[in-house]
Amino acid sequence: MSEKQIVLAGGCFWGMERLYRGLPGVLDATVGYANGDAESHADYETVCTGFTGFRESLYLRYDPTRISLRKLLFFFFAVIDPTMFNRQGMDIGTQYQTGIYWLDEEAEAEVLAVAAMERAARREFYVELKPLENFYPAEEYHQRYLEKNPDGYCHISPARMAALRRYPYRDELYTVPAAELLAAYRKQTEE
Repeated sequence: MSEKQIVLAGGCFWGMERLYRGLPGVLDATVGYANGDAESHADYETVCTGFTGFRESLYLRYDPTRISLRKLLFFFFAVIDPTMFNRQGMDIGTQYQTGIYWLDEEAEAEVLAVAAMERAARREFYVELKPLENFYPAEEYHQRYLEKNPDGYCHISPARMAALRRYPYRDELYTVPAAELLAAYRKQTEE
């Protein structure tokens, strides 16, 4: 079995973890803190001060023979608002800045291509696009948080997660922004 990795910062990491854990081909999803200043600052309380540079992130291990990086990126752009700076939904702060952090040149090329397509559809675009500098797993109580706390808050609603999982995604169709694809699909299914 082959394995690849990518790190996604999509606002609060609880909902991102829940969404991606449900996708076939995702081998593991670990919530944590990415691209900050020092390992000694990689704890929730310190990250929330806004002075560490860390982003709440999801470290994904996936099988590229079962799920493509392009599909993982589609789901990312389907649930974030890339026009928000240091915020997603009701969550505000530097730790909620969106970002995609790659671990190899192949992933970098795909990330930059998809991001260019998504950026072209908007006047503002604040998703960080960088190589992964560091990642530290979050405290145990954050891992699988929404499984442990089913009524926990998340900026990605359970209904949205369920709808996305039903969407008949195909790599060759992801040539326009995720929001456009999903709007066209909703319109088609309502007719």
